[in-house]
Amino acid sequence: MWVGPSGGEGAKQWMNMLTDLKNRGIQDVCIVCCDGIKGLPDAITVTWLEADVQTCVVHLVRNTLRYVSRAHWGQITRELRGVCTAVNEETASREFGEFAEAWEGKYPVMGVM
Repeated sequence: MWVGPSGGEGAKQWMNMLTDLKNRGIQDVCIVCCDGIKGLPDAITVTWLEADVQTCVVHLVRNTLRYVSRAHWGQITRELRGVCTAVNEETASREFGEFAEAWEGKYPVMGVM
């Protein structure tokens, strides 16, 4: 745990923290799941060139809900569950296509996530 300077989290602060972790012995990272905060994905890939950076599913859904009426949150999250828990990429793609088709009339941005 780090206590950083006030003023928020930025790319420079992330680079300092990740470099410190690397200097402490973490030489390779395969997958990093994070919230996509600005500067963090780039800092990860600079520190560990082969790292695969993925956005956390909870944050993906939360970010999706920014674009829709609160009245639809429950229905949308239930329908997105089929995409997020799909057994393979093909099933996820099909589920997402059905999801996007159902919602793109009301929320056009839904089809381009």
